[in-house]
Order: sequence, then C-alpha cells, then structure tokens
Amino acid sequence: MFLGAELLVERGDRIALLGPNGCGKSTLLHLITGMEPPTEGIVKLGDHNVMPSYFEQNQAEALDLNKTVIDTIHDEVPDWTNEDVRTLLGRFLFSEDTVFKDVASLSGGEKARLALAKMLLRPANLLMLDEPTNHLDIPAKEMLEEALQNYDGTVIIVSHDRYFISQVANKIVEIREGELRLYRGDYHYYLEKIEEEKEKVKLEAIAAEKSAKTAAKREKQKEKQKEKEKTKKAKV
Repeated sequence: MFLGAELLVERGDRIALLGPNGCGKSTLLHLITGMEPPTEGIVKLGDHNVMPSYFEQNQAEALDLNKTVIDTIHDEVPDWTNEDVRTLLGRFLFSEDTVFKDVASLSGGEKARLALAKMLLRPANLLMLDEPTNHLDIPAKEMLEEALQNYDGTVIIVSHDRYFISQVANKIVEIREGELRLYRGDYHYYLEKIEEEKEKVKLEAIAAEKSAKTAAKREKQKEKQKEKEKTKKAKV
C-alpha cells in the first residue's frame, strides 16, 4: 500500500493525514500504534519515553454503557475529587445533572465527547486521532481545537473536516499513490503548494504540447523537403 514511504514525526508536530478514502490513512495509524505489523520496512517509536494514545473512529462504542458520565471519568482518575472531575467534564460540555446520566442514554455526540475526555486523561505525549470530530457539534469542536492547540506533545490526525485541520495542524502529510508527501506548513500553506503544483503541471503540459507541435511541424517540413527532392530527381 505504501511505496518507499518515509516519515519522521517530531515532538510538537500536529500532523494532519490527507488523502482519498481507501488510501491508507487509518492503516498508517494502525501501523504506528502496532495494531497492524508492516509487511515490509520498520515502524518505530522514539527511544525517549514515547507514550502513545489512540482515538479510533468507533472509540465511543467502547464506553461502558452501565456507568454514569462522572463514574466513567472517576475510574480513570480515582484520586480526583468530584469537583475536579466535574470541572473537567465542564470543559467537555457536561454540566449540572448531565454528569449523572447513564452512558447508555447519551447521544452519539455526547459519547464522542466523553470518549475524548477519557482519552486525554491518560498519560500520553503522542496522540493519534482518527476522525475525532465525528458527531461533535460546533462548541465541542472548538473545545477540542483549543485543547490540541495548547497540547505540548505530538498529534497525528485523520479528518475530513478541513476547517478543523486548518485550526490545529502545523504540518500536512498527503498520501498520494502510496507515497507520503510532507508539507511543512499549515493547511493554508498546503493549499498554496497544491495550487503551485497544479500550475506547474499545467505549464509543463503546455510546454510539452508546444514542443510536440514544433517537432511535428519540423517533421512535416522534412517530409515536404523529401518530396521536393524526389520530384526534382524524377524530372532529371
């Protein structure tokens, strides 16, 4: 699937993986996490205490439906007070009595928010997020954007939400025909470079067409010259 792919991810990178459906974005995350072994080559995390955490598209489905919202978080941080837990849940838009709701009764968006809160509590300096904004409304997306902008570790994101990417990513990796193309800038920089590449391809096509026409014209002139010479010889 990946042809000679090479990518060095450094501390502080917030990388968005882009590419069409089926190009291997989620597979690449699985390779990094070790969920799938590579058929060739090496996938290696750094030697300096890299602690990865992975948020799957269906992460919300892994929540315990029999627990309440507050208990779901309390189980992750048993030493926290109720006030600490409620403060955290407030950041993820759970307020007042909603913290006592059963997980089973939550909407898809609420489950996604709870799953994100749970994941971000785990000690990690490498976050891998696969479509984290699915089911999130605008306030929840803004909350996640702010959390990632202030995050000190490294983030790798797969998302079809271009506005979200424009708010959080500082590097773009496009998967194109099995290759990883790194753009060392944000989403707007990436769009500019893509336009430059398209313009370059367009100019090269025009130049190639012009060259082909010139070559064809020369060939035609040669043929005419040959015909003239044949006619001249025939007269002699």
